[in-house]
Amino acid sequence: MEQIKNYVNGQLIPSHSSRFSPVFNPATGEQIRQVTLSTASEVEQAIEIAHQTYSEWSKVSPLKRARVMFQFKTLLEANMDKFARLITEEHGKIYSDAIGELTRGLEVVEFACGIPHLQKGEHSANTGTGVDSHSLMQPLGVCAGITPFNFPAMVPMWMFPIALATGNTFVLKPSEKNPSLAVELALLLQQAGLPNGVFNVVNGDKEAVDVLLTDPRVQAVSFVGSTPVAEYIYTTASAHGKRCQALGGAKNHCILMPDADLDMASNAITGAAFGAAGERCMALSVVLAVGDETADALIEKLRQQINKMSVGPGIVEDKEHDMGPVISAQHRAKICDYIANGEQQGASLLIDGRQLNIPGYENGYFIGPTLFDNVTPDMKIYQEEIFGPVLAIVRVPDYATALTLINEHQYGNGTAIFTRDGETARQFSEDVQAGMVGINIPIPVPMAFHSFGGWKRSIFGPLNIHGNDGVRFYTRMKTVTSRWPASIRLEHHSSSFVMPTME
Repeated sequence: MEQIKNYVNGQLIPSHSSRFSPVFNPATGEQIRQVTLSTASEVEQAIEIAHQTYSEWSKVSPLKRARVMFQFKTLLEANMDKFARLITEEHGKIYSDAIGELTRGLEVVEFACGIPHLQKGEHSANTGTGVDSHSLMQPLGVCAGITPFNFPAMVPMWMFPIALATGNTFVLKPSEKNPSLAVELALLLQQAGLPNGVFNVVNGDKEAVDVLLTDPRVQAVSFVGSTPVAEYIYTTASAHGKRCQALGGAKNHCILMPDADLDMASNAITGAAFGAAGERCMALSVVLAVGDETADALIEKLRQQINKMSVGPGIVEDKEHDMGPVISAQHRAKICDYIANGEQQGASLLIDGRQLNIPGYENGYFIGPTLFDNVTPDMKIYQEEIFGPVLAIVRVPDYATALTLINEHQYGNGTAIFTRDGETARQFSEDVQAGMVGINIPIPVPMAFHSFGGWKRSIFGPLNIHGNDGVRFYTRMKTVTSRWPASIRLEHHSSSFVMPTME
């Protein structure tokens, strides 16, 4: 059985832990690798290497750090096919979706290539007589990233390119469910010219995470995952004096107005609800249909769309499916429990994906697209994040009711509205309580030069991920105020005991 190693100080190092976690191919249900769950001391060793390396790396010029990112970008582009196949093998998503994930991660690498401009700081001449002020955007030190299974390439690349480009060193703890790609990215960074010890990968579970959250040498922690874990990450890291951005769960609603382009909207909703088997924090999981006629018309369209969908392994010879399996047998069982609960609480189960059977892949973790109607806000399938291919339709009488439901939900990650009316769309974008808003766009994920993050219990911490917020997160500002007099005459410089006003 292939064993996935840690990557520390430029070397692949086997862990000496006695604890292992299996890595499965979700399409077949077969174990294909195993990963050792690192001990606390092994995580501490990786942190120490990053700590020792920081002093030299932080003094490398921004231009030279940017050139490493440029070379990493070139190598990443050359390895897209290889990495997409690895993502599909360990996660299960279809090949083109894996390519899309890599592309969105690549965009952050491209953004980080501009770090000489992004890290310039500010300058003001003559803030007082003969006095100038300028700011420095300096790195923090050792930073850590704790990433989820659903985007083994994209989410790590939301973090480490900016952290490294700004002069920090980094320790990545990937998901133990699909950790292989993290090591491949580390080897690619080494090939791009990144000095040994600047980027390190430690595999593990909560034991490894707790070391990253409490070790005083770690200055900042970035996390993406479920809300309960995000809350724990943020609380623990903050209690130990660290910067933390912890992105949690979501229950992304869209409003379907009666005037919407129904063909366009139904296509968009289907893709956003069931793409990647619903295992996206930006998956569209609730449709607030304004009026019964709107809901009935949408359901008819969705039935047609779902019936045309093809579900199967992420890579096949003759064609590509629309949707692959979910990540594990345990997660599939959890999704099935949500579907059963929806039935028990009175929602109308229009399409049931639990009985899906894929010939030749009977042991895979497949579950088909599932559609509920007549869902109400008191139901568990409305209140909680399912993280699977389950779409709930909530019938509402008007726009105001729909907006209220979104704003009262505990999550505020992303949202969307489908309408032809510009006034309604503009009002929605101003009034909705969510961090990312789509107007006739079902998955409003910002580009790398904007920042990604939600509101309410979808994020913990003041700064979002990547974009300008990412640069701010991985740097701290130092403001220098200076005076250089032409000559120094002691008689002109007596002590002053009042607040300086820079006159």
